[in-house]
Amino acid sequence: MSSALLAVGDPLFAEGVDLTVVLIVILKTLVTFAVLMVAVLFMVWYERKLVSDMQNRIGPNRAGPFGILQSLADGIKLFFKEDLLPERADKRVFRLAPYLSAVPAFLSFAIVPIGGTVTIAGHETNLQLADPPVGILFLLAMSGIAVYGVMLAGWSSGSKYPLLGSVRASAQMVSYEAALGLSIATVVLIAGSLSTQAIVADQAGAGPFGVLPAWNILRLGVVPFVIFVIAATAELNRPPFDLVEAEQELVGGFHTEYSSIRFALFFLAEFMNTVTMSAVIVTLFLGGPSGPDFGVLPSWLWPILWFTAKVLLFLSMYVWFRATLPRLRYDQLMDLGWKLLIPLALFWLLVIAAVRLDSGYALLAIPAGGLIWLLLSRSMAVSRARTTEKVH
Repeated sequence: MSSALLAVGDPLFAEGVDLTVVLIVILKTLVTFAVLMVAVLFMVWYERKLVSDMQNRIGPNRAGPFGILQSLADGIKLFFKEDLLPERADKRVFRLAPYLSAVPAFLSFAIVPIGGTVTIAGHETNLQLADPPVGILFLLAMSGIAVYGVMLAGWSSGSKYPLLGSVRASAQMVSYEAALGLSIATVVLIAGSLSTQAIVADQAGAGPFGVLPAWNILRLGVVPFVIFVIAATAELNRPPFDLVEAEQELVGGFHTEYSSIRFALFFLAEFMNTVTMSAVIVTLFLGGPSGPDFGVLPSWLWPILWFTAKVLLFLSMYVWFRATLPRLRYDQLMDLGWKLLIPLALFWLLVIAAVRLDSGYALLAIPAGGLIWLLLSRSMAVSRARTTEKVH
């Protein structure tokens, strides 16, 4: 196997790099970007229409059939609005911050496999922009970089209200990053690889009882999946974790001083991250593009359809959250992350590690973890009681 193949994990590079390979990579990049942008426009429209249906409203119905072009119309309107630059802002950082939020979302989607392999100009390639051997680490790195966009946006605005909003947003994102990483670690542990393509391949075939699929949501006992979904929702600043918008304080939050296309970039990043994170959940826990081939359509098309259907399921879930769940208080937000999700994610990681090593160790790890959990809960209860006594 060539060093180029080891570097990117794509059969396209198995026989070296020539002009045709370079053009195919450029084509895949453009197509991936176009697909993600169309998905974002669809997600904005889909959320507005689905929430309106849940609340017995009409929703967008003017721009295009069923209002499907409303997202495009809003984008054009924001593009031509006046671009404001606060007098006390750090101008370079102020202009850079929106891109630090939007670009990582696209780069994270680059490692997601959306199908099998296809042949282009005599070259076989994966329906995936890139599959580095450390793809999961790349995903976590991009998730961490997005925090800088939020923090720098508030700091560079030259106003205390965006700064306070960005500090709170950064604390939220960093807190839930720990639980997110621990739940991903269980997937890496059972798959034995950091490559997203290898993680998808590990979920192929029959799973428990020979009937259910070998998806990680079942093999890992559901708990890491639930932790990942909750932590990802908080990372995305989606309801009920959308405290960064700070509407209860009559201030927009970290993006208060932004307008025009830079303001739009923050919301583009939010919806792009929603699509990307839904695709990552499908890749890590639901087998990616895997699914039965019924033979009616071309074989390369079925994985794309299964992947799209799974992603649409999670996009609908996020819209459902927005329409039904009330916003948490900030202390509830931080308590959930630090006192529940992180200890539970760490405990489950140790259980999975014990099962991988020897099932006998798992029998000891579960009661030991339960005892530690009871002691930790008791200490927190005592702490809360003493704090209440001091207040009163």
